[in-house]
Amino acid sequence: MDVIQQRIEIPVEDGTTMPAYCARPDGVYAPVGVIVAHELFGVTPDIRSVADEIAAAGHVVVAPEFYHRDAEAGRCMSRDDAGRGEGFALLHRMTRAGAIADVRAAISALADQYAVREAAVVGFSAGGHLAYLAAATLPIARTAVLYGGWLPSTDIPLSRPEPTLELTPGITGELLFIVGGNDFLIDSDQLDKISVALRSAGVRHEMVVCPEVQHAFFWPDTPAFDRAARDDAMKRILALLAR
Repeated sequence: MDVIQQRIEIPVEDGTTMPAYCARPDGVYAPVGVIVAHELFGVTPDIRSVADEIAAAGHVVVAPEFYHRDAEAGRCMSRDDAGRGEGFALLHRMTRAGAIADVRAAISALADQYAVREAAVVGFSAGGHLAYLAAATLPIARTAVLYGGWLPSTDIPLSRPEPTLELTPGITGELLFIVGGNDFLIDSDQLDKISVALRSAGVRHEMVVCPEVQHAFFWPDTPAFDRAARDDAMKRILALLAR
């Protein structure tokens, strides 16, 4: 399916304007609109490629620039020490209230501009944390969290004042959690806590642990890349969105 790509601007309730990458099918699209939450490095070519792939499956997709209050439009970082340093500095300026307002604005944009009936969020690493937070606080029908870190802790502002994991009872939609078995950021103790929280809250969910797979396995041209795990993850994401 052909995909139309464009840059859009989304007004947020705090008076800011959030740039976003938008990809949509050239024709009829599915009733579920998708928000792709970027990882530490911003809306990179990798993130845009995921948006394109989901759009090719029939969905309208937006990838908002969640750093928009502190970085110029279009800013993304490289996968090196300098990029990580800048990304962490921007991540630590994000607030929980601001992130929730941004996702709420993206949901409204999807509904108002494309008349989608339901919203879904797909997030990677820091964006996985943001996706989990959005699912727990907003009307998100489907959420895919790929190796979302810091959920049981208060290490980043998105997980304050209380750990985001404690908000799990607020999740009303379906959630898919995918992580590598050798993820350096999310150990077995954290996985146990996340699993217990989801089960205790009665959340419809699936937790997929990919054996021998590392953090950030989804991205080609990185040492952690695992083609089989990446393809399986995307297959599961698209199946979730199609339900």
